[in-house]
Amino acid sequence: ARANRSFGLATLRDRHVQIDGSEVRFRFRGKSGKFHTITLRDRRLANIVRRSRDLPGQELFQYLDDAGAVQDIGADDVNEYLRALAGEEFTAKDFRTWAGTVLAAQTLRSIGVADTQTETRRRVKEAIEEVAARLGNTPTICRACYVHPVVLDAYLDGSLVERLAQVAAEEFLADGRLSEEEAAVLAFLRSQAKG
Repeated sequence: ARANRSFGLATLRDRHVQIDGSEVRFRFRGKSGKFHTITLRDRRLANIVRRSRDLPGQELFQYLDDAGAVQDIGADDVNEYLRALAGEEFTAKDFRTWAGTVLAAQTLRSIGVADTQTETRRRVKEAIEEVAARLGNTPTICRACYVHPVVLDAYLDGSLVERLAQVAAEEFLADGRLSEEEAAVLAFLRSQAKG
């Protein structure tokens, strides 16, 4: 964060947050120099962030350990927590990749099948730009790191929209923990892995 003057969740400072009642507003420069403003409305979250911010030090996310010493929460801590919670080897990047993949598939599904290869490629570019904006990345980084390539390949060969529609209902009914869009993408990725 110091070297390139950019910040992420684990490196945010107290100055990057404003709290007003139940509203929490984060403002910071992220990777690639992109400026982010993220507003969340949740009273419980606002109270947690406020208590963390009010601890001594510049780091936004920190806590008091059993001895009463202030401890920073870093990326490794977040990933360790996710692994413990999920019982699997997941990291924050896996969740970003899942979000990017679902957003790309959802966007491509909503804009439908194109008539020409040129139009198809243009729509893929448009979808990647939309996902990049939502994730706060550049389109190049988004495409390379946060969207599963099989989703883009299936759209380019014309099969994605129909295949998502086919698998959505059965997966959604089988696993009520996912949104319909997430269930469709999961079923699609599973079908691709089977061959």
